[in-house]
Amino acid sequence: MSLPSSEVRSPSATAEPPTADRSGRAHLRERAIRWLIRLIARLPLAWIHRLGATLSQLIVWLPNRQRRNALINIATCLPDLSPTEQVALRNANLREFGKTYLEIGHLWLRPVDEVLGLIREVRGAELLRRHGGKGLIVLSPHIGAWELAGLYLSIQGPTAIFYKPQKYLDDLIVAARRRGGARLAPITAKGIRVLVQALERGEYVGILPDQEPKMDKGAVFAPFFGIPALTMLLVNRLARRTGAPVIFMFAERLPRARGFRIHCLPAPDGIDSADDHQAAAALNRGIEQCIGVCPAQFVWPYKRFRRRPEGQPKLYTGPLDDAQTLARLASDQVGRGTPT
Repeated sequence: MSLPSSEVRSPSATAEPPTADRSGRAHLRERAIRWLIRLIARLPLAWIHRLGATLSQLIVWLPNRQRRNALINIATCLPDLSPTEQVALRNANLREFGKTYLEIGHLWLRPVDEVLGLIREVRGAELLRRHGGKGLIVLSPHIGAWELAGLYLSIQGPTAIFYKPQKYLDDLIVAARRRGGARLAPITAKGIRVLVQALERGEYVGILPDQEPKMDKGAVFAPFFGIPALTMLLVNRLARRTGAPVIFMFAERLPRARGFRIHCLPAPDGIDSADDHQAAAALNRGIEQCIGVCPAQFVWPYKRFRRRPEGQPKLYTGPLDDAQTLARLASDQVGRGTPT
């Protein structure tokens, strides 16, 4: 924010440079966030979920971009729902969104045995068994409590988790994800070598597969609920190189803070195809199947279709009002399928 002209100081003034001031503010903000995370982590899970749902109700009520983007994604991906159903799912999703982010500190900082004790059921656990000395690629979409899913995977055996270093709170995140014994592989060429070596040793590899790749290299557009989405090819490359099978796993949040249910699902056929588009389409079908189990717990506010094939309109624009957003989507031609 610039100062009014009457308050502009000369270069010889002793005030801190703007960059240093911003850095100081960022440091104080991070310290405040750390304090808040540790405070919330002490609360019972039921209180955390109630608080998260209550605070998120403000996002439901007040026009804002997260609310609009979630509705855009839901209306685009689930066109068979009526407008009333789409808005209801969006509202339920934002309440779950609040629970997701407030419970993270609890999952990061409470004792491992206590956190794992929140798991009430594991469905498809047999899919986690490794066979013939091969490793296993485990894909955990951003559904429910993905931090819990990663912790649960790491106690099954030696595990390497693909990880994007963060600008803020990085040491806290790294310490939390290592508690079960996992090794973190950064999203770099070196990190990919760590994943390959882990699979060749017959270990687990964990990857979050549902975000848009930053680079075109190693990615193609493939249908996600029928809409072209830029999709990673890393999973396909790892599976083809090492022969490791692929499964999906996520932690569903149970109602009334009763804990979590782990789901393990087989990957669709073709995820290890030599054809990049077939492999990417299979990856997205697997994510769709996971979302179908608990659609309100997916990160619908995330701009999954930020990058669009040439000639297709941008999605995340326009008014913040629900009715106007739905009307705009109805009038636009939203492309479906994979471009050739």
